[in-house]
Amino acid sequence: MTGKCGQRYAHSVSVDRDFWKNHPGLVWSNPDASDDVFIRAALVRPRFLELLEIVERFGIARVEEQWRIIELDGSREARRAAHIVERILRNMRQGMAVAAASH
Repeated sequence: MTGKCGQRYAHSVSVDRDFWKNHPGLVWSNPDASDDVFIRAALVRPRFLELLEIVERFGIARVEEQWRIIELDGSREARRAAHIVERILRNMRQGMAVAAASH
């Protein structure tokens, strides 16, 4: 699948239903949504602890990939969430670096 600016990104159709049961309401209108859709929904309504759980389950790279897709969309939701999401992801990356350095 190709996004804006000709970037290519993987389309994922996996769904970890057990994980998403702990995060009700993210995609209430489409219970069959993919993990990526759930991740994007969490990103446009960012809450640190929820995003931390998602990063722990799916990895920071996948969450950042979904954030780049949202940014390319340029929607009002994306612009509204950008400052918060960027801060949360930066703090998570820094925390991971500190944890990795201490091992």
